[in-house]
Amino acid sequence: MKSFLLAPLLFCCSFLVWSHGYVESPESRSYYCKQGLNTHCGPVQYEPQSIEGQKGFPQYGPADGKIASAGIAAFSPLDTQTDNRWKRVILNSPNVKFKWRITARHKTTKCEYFITKPDWQPNALLSRDQFTLTPFCQFERVEFPKEIVEHHCVLPKSQKGYHVILAIWTIDDTVNAFYQVIDTQIN
Repeated sequence: MKSFLLAPLLFCCSFLVWSHGYVESPESRSYYCKQGLNTHCGPVQYEPQSIEGQKGFPQYGPADGKIASAGIAAFSPLDTQTDNRWKRVILNSPNVKFKWRITARHKTTKCEYFITKPDWQPNALLSRDQFTLTPFCQFERVEFPKEIVEHHCVLPKSQKGYHVILAIWTIDDTVNAFYQVIDTQIN
């Protein structure tokens, strides 16, 4: 009887330990999956906080074509990229407040935000060639003492229309970072 009750408790606790963080606003692709506004997403709909891969983007990190999933096979539906596949967040101002929901705290090196180039191809897989490889916004040595972390950023003026923002939370004391892509319509 005791082992029967212990197994669900261990599963619950291990899930909490391995949970990490996701961008809640503007809504990331994975968060829209969690809300059911993006469909056919696979298991990421239950764990948008788990998109974790090697840190060091753009030199390292997920392979081209696997950036949205951070190279995690179970999350590969996120890597599908077409002009009309994903729900977009409407951005009417260049001033954007990014809100991360942190489900497990980690010592942080930095948070960075990249955006697709003005001439990117929305029907091609996300790759380094699609992104401006200099972050348009960056915060270094940020502590995550709370469940919600906010960053105020200004979008580049050259981007209008459909663009993908890549948000990366780089962890200091592991070899990994958390990757979130945000589909936006910039007016």
